[in-house]
Amino acid sequence: MNKRVLIGLGFVALSIVSLPMMTLMSPKTVVASDHDDGETSTKGRNVNLTDLYVFREKDQNNYAREDDLVFVMNTNPRSVARQQYYFSTSAHYEFHVSQVANKDDSPTGRKDITLRFEFGQPKSNGQQGFQLSAISNGQRFGSAFGITTPLAPDPKSTPLVNNITIGNSKIDVFAGLREDPFFFDVEQFFRVRAGAAGIGPAVGFKPPSQAIDFAKGYNVNTIVVRVPRSFLRGNSEAKVFDVWETISTRDPRTGRFNQVERLGRPGVNEGLILTNDFLNAFNSISPNQDLSAAAAPVRAEAKNSLLALGNSSERADVLLNALLPDVMRIDTTIRSGYVNAVNAKGAPIAGRMLLDDTIDQTLSLLTNGKITSDGVSYNGPGPGQGHQPLIPQFPYLANPN
Repeated sequence: MNKRVLIGLGFVALSIVSLPMMTLMSPKTVVASDHDDGETSTKGRNVNLTDLYVFREKDQNNYAREDDLVFVMNTNPRSVARQQYYFSTSAHYEFHVSQVANKDDSPTGRKDITLRFEFGQPKSNGQQGFQLSAISNGQRFGSAFGITTPLAPDPKSTPLVNNITIGNSKIDVFAGLREDPFFFDVEQFFRVRAGAAGIGPAVGFKPPSQAIDFAKGYNVNTIVVRVPRSFLRGNSEAKVFDVWETISTRDPRTGRFNQVERLGRPGVNEGLILTNDFLNAFNSISPNQDLSAAAAPVRAEAKNSLLALGNSSERADVLLNALLPDVMRIDTTIRSGYVNAVNAKGAPIAGRMLLDDTIDQTLSLLTNGKITSDGVSYNGPGPGQGHQPLIPQFPYLANPN
């Protein structure tokens, strides 16, 4: 199997490259996290990202329009069943998009289009209003308003889909609680990691009949957007896009918004970094800083980490060159799916579907095929795992527990 295909079968958890970030920034001035990591006393879980999904809608639904893409931002991990949770009223939840001329081009981290969500105070029925702003190169060129879907007595009740018009484009938005689609035996991963680091007994992952999915039964606050490719393209002819998501919170002293969360490719930062400060620092920067001169020590440490995992020096270099900067690339001319295609650098370029088993793909990549699965899948079969079926139409995520 060649190196490009090998990289395409998984992703590097970019927390590896954030280890020495403390040499670049002071940990005392940063409060950020990723997928329920990097917790601090100054921010709640409703401004904590879990996952980003980007896919062509027709690959999820045969009856969908040809031109539409779906973006999914999940937040507030470990939301328990039958309890209402809210989006922060002092945060910006944002999808950022770069237009890419060629699938083999290096990511720029340029914010050609930003979709910004701002939420109002909850009403007595649990509903929140929101404003969606469309921003291009820092200038807002359109906005519209919508409402969330509050938790109903019947979780299978029809979700509210906001039909929004910005310019000549129709954009549909769902915001509210859904079941967390992520699946991973996190506790066993921590045990495996501890053994590999020499700070615990050496153990492996459990068989599927015994593996436990930590996300089973939990919900997330999600924002799901259906957006036409033509809207993202603007005046360009782009058919390839780089996408990442951020959350920024308002500093009550200055009124300014500071980025506290960032996520592109699926990652398990909390699984490979032991220190919150490192996670906080990585989540506060933009993709266009990942390859900056100031971040050279970060890449050096990343290579050392990959070597420690048993990779050759050549393979470590290939991985780093393929997967930085951290963005989710989607070539809209091919079928979506995280392992469906890679570019000349070996970077995944087909977005991410809701049922993609990114954990198995990651384990195989980082261990060079020595570990191929955590024993968990979306549907089971073990008693400690299994999610509700996805619904057949937008917003697609399963009904909330």
